[in-house]
Amino acid sequence: MIRKLFDIIANNAVPAVFIIISAFAIPLSGFSASYLVQELLTRIGRNSFLILSLLIPIMAGMGLNFGMVLGAMAGQIGLLLICDWGVVGIPGMVLACLIGTPIAIVLGVFCGHIMNRAKGREMVTGYILGFFINGVYQMTVLYLMGWVIPITNPNLLLSRGYGVRNAVSLLGIRGVLDNFIPTMIAGTEHSQQFLSIQGSGAFMLLQIPCFNGAIRIPLMTLIVIALFCVFIIWFRKTKLGQDMRAIGQSQTVADSAGIAVNRTRIIAIVISTVLACYGQIIYLQNMGTLNTYNSHDQAGMFSIAALLIGGASVSRASIANVFVGVILFHLMFIVAPMAGKNLIGEAQIGEYFRVFVSYGIIAIALVLHAWKRNREREAARRSLRGGA
Repeated sequence: MIRKLFDIIANNAVPAVFIIISAFAIPLSGFSASYLVQELLTRIGRNSFLILSLLIPIMAGMGLNFGMVLGAMAGQIGLLLICDWGVVGIPGMVLACLIGTPIAIVLGVFCGHIMNRAKGREMVTGYILGFFINGVYQMTVLYLMGWVIPITNPNLLLSRGYGVRNAVSLLGIRGVLDNFIPTMIAGTEHSQQFLSIQGSGAFMLLQIPCFNGAIRIPLMTLIVIALFCVFIIWFRKTKLGQDMRAIGQSQTVADSAGIAVNRTRIIAIVISTVLACYGQIIYLQNMGTLNTYNSHDQAGMFSIAALLIGGASVSRASIANVFVGVILFHLMFIVAPMAGKNLIGEAQIGEYFRVFVSYGIIAIALVLHAWKRNREREAARRSLRGGA
């Protein structure tokens, strides 16, 4: 009984700690309920798809997929090309996904083969592999684009004539998925005019919708995320999903049952990488700006941290963990800086705290995973000795 209680506390300690922190930080921040709800809805739509892409490798026993940044880079290549070609709106998003998909598949296959050679060390392998592919990505956007890969839009290029600028505007697809089905609770709508200067020196007058006291719901984005959740539920019941679950429980038993373990693990990583590509595109259409050289850096770290904060572990994760995690993690992101400012007089304290928590929670999860594995091995040894 005591052992079961200890397991329950250990499995839910992280969400409980974040609930307690949020309960103290929300009043200190001084934010209104409508503001917090609006921010949480925005961040749920912005981040959930990326976090959901982590579930399939966990199901296959490959742990937390730090290699998801490979998919994020593939999505960014697609976005850079549609910006050059001038494709906007939903067609632009779809085209970016189509461009990013084959790149993500190739990177996923490469990542899967590497991880099959590093069984038991997939997480650190994926993390280091992210640095390696990041070097290839940086070389591509800094030297090859505009020199080997034709880029015709001068607004994308550095003054030297090749290499992409550090910040790229995604105005053509900004919020197109979020606002595809306009949904608003309370408040009134009005429009404001903004002057947009074009690269040729011409200008364009933009009508930007604005809302007073309203809560905007990114309905289409939430529908896409809901469909993705349905896909995951369905996928778990398929033959391939059952094979992945069997491999996650025991690779030796799965191999004895005739399951192609290595091939199935590669498929899991490929699916995760492609989904991360789509998730990064959804994330950036919400942001409206692409930081060419850094946008993908924290995609994996923050997604993994949010999933772990939701109560997931290295070997077990569910859809519920995703949404609990994104709410708790990003609620802290919203309230921590202002709470730090009001409490200590320094907003930067909140920034330091959330970065500390992001990395700390991953370290704690890995330590707990190692501790549980050692405890299970010791229990197995005791049972064998008892049987003898």
